[in-house]
Amino acid sequence: MPERIEIPDSFPSVGGVSDKRVVITGAGRGLGELITHAFSRGGAKVVLVARTERELKSVADSLPGPTMVFCGDVRDADFNEAVADGTVSEWGGVDVWICNAGISPIVAGPLDTAPQVWRDVIDVNLTGAFLGARAAARVMGKGGRLIFTGSVLGERPCKGLAAYSASKAGLVGMAKGLALDLASSGITVNVVAPGWFDSPLADAWKSNDQLSEFILGHTAQKRWGRSVDLAGAFQFLASEAAAFVTGTVLNVDGGYLLA
Repeated sequence: MPERIEIPDSFPSVGGVSDKRVVITGAGRGLGELITHAFSRGGAKVVLVARTERELKSVADSLPGPTMVFCGDVRDADFNEAVADGTVSEWGGVDVWICNAGISPIVAGPLDTAPQVWRDVIDVNLTGAFLGARAAARVMGKGGRLIFTGSVLGERPCKGLAAYSASKAGLVGMAKGLALDLASSGITVNVVAPGWFDSPLADAWKSNDQLSEFILGHTAQKRWGRSVDLAGAFQFLASEAAAFVTGTVLNVDGGYLLA
C-alpha cells in the first residue's frame, strides 16, 4: 500500500499579498495601474515606479494602502538601485518586484524600424527588467518574488512587431536563467504573459476588422481579455501559495497559444 500524503494543518492563501512590500514599474498607466490597484486592495504596501511623476501621483492618491513614488527611467541602473534602497530605508525590505515597464512602438517591418527604435524597445523591455531584477535581488531575502510582464507575442509574434516580440522572448530566457541563479537565495522568478486584452493598447487591433478577426480566431475563448482576468496571476505568483513555482511562464491569454 502506498503511503498517504501528509496533509498540512493549513494551506497558504492563494494570492494573499497582505503586508507585502511590492515594487511595480510602469505603474502610472495601463497594466501597471491595474496591478497596483490589485495589490493595494489586497493589503500590500506598494512602490510605484515610472517616468511621469504626475501620473504616478494620480494613481498613488487613488490607492487605499501605503504607497511610495519613484520617478525615473528603468534603463538607469543607479535609479533601480535607488528604488531598492529607498524601499528598504522606509519599509525595511522588498518582498516582491514586478518588472512591468515596457514600450511597444508603431507597427513596422524591419526596413522601416530605425536602429534606435530597436535599441529603445530592447533597452526598456529587457535591459530595464534585468536592472530591476538585479537591484531587487540585492535587497531581497528568502521568499522574495521577481515577476516579469511578458507577452504571448514573445512566443507567437505578429508582423511588424519583431523588436517587441524579441524583447518579450528574451524575458523568458532571462527569467529562467535568473530562476537558476537565485534559487539558492530563496527567490523565485516567473513571467506573466498576457494575451489580447480589451485595453487602449489594443485599440488599433480592435478597430481593424481583419486584425480583430485574426486575433479572436486564434483565441480559444473567442473574446478579448478583461482587466479582471489578469491581476490574479500576479497576485498568485507573489503569494506564499507559489513558493515552489519558479522559472515558469504563466500565460493569461484565453487560449491564444492553443488555437
